[in-house]
Amino acid sequence: MMDELNINADTLIESMCEQLQQASIIKLAPKMIGIRTGGEWVAQKLHQKLGLPDPLGVIDISFYRDDFSKIGLNPTIKPSDITWDINDQHIILVDDVLFTGRTIRAALNEIFDYGRPASVTLVTLLDRKGCRELPFQADIVGMTIECNKTIKVTGPDPLKVTLLQPKEETA
Repeated sequence: MMDELNINADTLIESMCEQLQQASIIKLAPKMIGIRTGGEWVAQKLHQKLGLPDPLGVIDISFYRDDFSKIGLNPTIKPSDITWDINDQHIILVDDVLFTGRTIRAALNEIFDYGRPASVTLVTLLDRKGCRELPFQADIVGMTIECNKTIKVTGPDPLKVTLLQPKEETA
């Protein structure tokens, strides 16, 4: 069962743009990377609204996940696409939902395989508090949400936020 949340993603993205424009990183000619797929959709909107001159980078962290051996290969894996040099760049890393922190760890591992950035600013549409397994926190957040259900962001147009009910256990 799914419940669509009454969250206006476009309003959150506007707020995130305002926060980024006030952040010091925006003065450092940052490059932006979206984490496929939800983070890529959010990053596309932010990148366009901010008018960043360099192409948007996209990474697919599937091979960097620490549960890769458990979940296997995702049939929709696409190659990462970063057309500029990572070394000494100020990076804005964008994801849709920050939950346990494991996706961010995997993304940072992949980014560092490309090179050594000067800094990484983490931006997420939704921050699920209280479930962190690794010590990551976002610098820019569209909305903080506390819930024990799975949150799914679909898109890209329109971006929608949906709650998935946990499956009931059968005895």
